[in-house]
Amino acid sequence: MLAADHTRLADDIKGVEAAECSWLHVDIMDGHFVPNLTFGPQTVADLRPKTELFLDVHLMLDNPQDFVELFIKAGADQVTIHVEPSYDISATLLKIRELGAKCGVVFNPGTPASAVQPYLDQVDIVLAMTVQPGFGGQSFQESVLEKTSQIAAWRQERNLDFRIQVDGGINAENAPLCRQAGVDTFVAGTAFFKSKDRNLFRQNIETLT
Repeated sequence: MLAADHTRLADDIKGVEAAECSWLHVDIMDGHFVPNLTFGPQTVADLRPKTELFLDVHLMLDNPQDFVELFIKAGADQVTIHVEPSYDISATLLKIRELGAKCGVVFNPGTPASAVQPYLDQVDIVLAMTVQPGFGGQSFQESVLEKTSQIAAWRQERNLDFRIQVDGGINAENAPLCRQAGVDTFVAGTAFFKSKDRNLFRQNIETLT
């Protein structure tokens, strides 16, 4: 949703539905953990009655533990939290589940895959950032795919069923590389909203999943 027209979010979300996508990825930024400010719980609450899309809320916050309840009550179906800040990640994941939402962990391009390893049996999804989070339109960092391959190997070794998601500079050209590296869930903001044919873009990505 970060790449949508923020003056007409409801209309752009109808475009997501029209392309038969099932998820809407909502980036929440606090101006501290990342150098940008975006949406708050009220935005999610306002969107919830207007769409049946699965709301995948990505908290890029220094203190996500203080906000998970607000976003879930607002209508988030899934909340993902970063491993870089200092807080009780396991307890926060448990809280998300107890509040009735799916949960996941996120790591930045410079963070080792080992940082998410302790939480793999607690999550529904692992999100690998393929750009440094904060702003849309950045170039995809292919080096992150070594890490998604490692996480996919751990998933298989431990017989777990969480999803592996990538976010940042994803397009029809690099999505196949991601799929080969164990990725099954793609966040495409700029590539989707700027596409001349959103249905075709969605179909191209869907062939990989």
